[in-house]
This record gives sequence, C-alpha cells and structure tokens, in this order.
Amino acid sequence: MKIVGIVQARMGSTRLHGKVLKKVNGIPLLQYQIQRMMKSKLIDELIIATTDKDIEEPILKLCKDMGILFYRGSEVDVLDRYYHAAKNYYADIVVRMTSDCPLIDPNIIDQVIQYYLDNKYDYVSNTQVRTYPRGMDTEVFSMDLLRDAHLNAKLEYEREHVTPYFYMNPDKYSIGQLVNREDNSYYRLTVDTLEDFQLISIIINDLYSKDKFFDLPMILEKFKNNPDLAEINSHIEQKKLGE
Repeated sequence: MKIVGIVQARMGSTRLHGKVLKKVNGIPLLQYQIQRMMKSKLIDELIIATTDKDIEEPILKLCKDMGILFYRGSEVDVLDRYYHAAKNYYADIVVRMTSDCPLIDPNIIDQVIQYYLDNKYDYVSNTQVRTYPRGMDTEVFSMDLLRDAHLNAKLEYEREHVTPYFYMNPDKYSIGQLVNREDNSYYRLTVDTLEDFQLISIIINDLYSKDKFFDLPMILEKFKNNPDLAEINSHIEQKKLGE
C-alpha cells in the first residue's frame, strides 16, 4: 500500500499573495513545511500539487531544488488536480495537507495516518472535531474514495476544497477523527494573513535554532510562557466553505 502525501500549493492566494514562498530568515515557508513533512515515517512519497499557471514557476523551482515531485493541474478544480496527482503517482492511500501549514508536526501527521490504518473508517482527519491548532491539519483516505469524489462531487465548494464530499456525506462514508487529549484549537498556526505570518515568523525565529524540527509541544510551551503571542492572530476568522 503506497501512502502518498499531496500538498496543494499556489502563488495566487487571495488574502496573502505568494504566502507559500514568503521567507523567514531567507527560507520560504513552503521549504520549512516540506522539510517537516519529509520527517513523516509513514508517507512513502510527497507530491506538491500546483496549478498550470506560469505564476507557479517559483514553486516548481523550489520543488526541483529540494528534489520533491510535483504535479500541475487546474487552478479552480482542485479536486481534479488532486485526483490526477494521486493517480499519476500511483497512490493507494492519500494524505492531504495544505501549503499554509509551515509548522505542521510530522508526529501528528503519522498519528492521523496510523489511526486510519488501525481502523476501518473511509476518511480520517484531525480537523472535523477541532482539538489541534489550525496548522496541524491532516486528512487520510483511499484512492478509491478520492476517485468516487472526483466522479460524483458536483458543487463548486466540493471541487475547490477536495474533501467536503466525504465529510458532508456521513450516511455514505464512515468518518473517523483523531482527537487530542487536550483542546488546543484556540491556537492558529496556519498562514492566511499578515498577522498569521508575523506569528509564524516569531515562532520560527525563536525555536528553529534550538531544534530544526521543533514539535507542537515545544510550540505550546512557547505560548504558555508568552501568552500574548496567541493574540497576534486570534481575531482572524477562517474562511468558510464557498468563500
């Protein structure tokens, strides 16, 4: 069973243009994230799924420089892009992550994958019941399930966001959730706005020199010791489906 991690990434983000390649200490955010995802013990292959637009050339260069595989497809129909990326690289199990999570913890990625492997759910994530901070988002499902969504999902938000067809149809699919022992969903470690980027920059500047692969517990300890940090982006509202 080949487990393939697929990360959707593009330069044309609406709220913070070019966010995936914004740099902290000269290193693009996407490079930080790729380095962390590559530490997963369960992912066999990592793919960056970007669009077929010329604007994505810097993403392609980064992939080539890091020796990371990539796939180019539709900008609007992300589900189609995802499906063909998975098909092109012969995935049996797909791990979906997004490129706005530069601090994603590979231990959590593996916990979500292992929960999927140990159970008989069609779809497993740590996102539907929020106990992890945004920025640790991981979803796991089979290639067969992705093919089913690709053939049957019709609504615009289903095509744009890849996985809503699964969790919006709980009568059709069994849905599993990895739930953390404590609720840390208050914290926002994703990058969608300038405030998000400011917070991520502070965390990287402080922790990266101590441990290149600092984990979520280290981040949470920093928040505990610096409670004002979380206020930098606490007012940011996550975009809803269809927005």
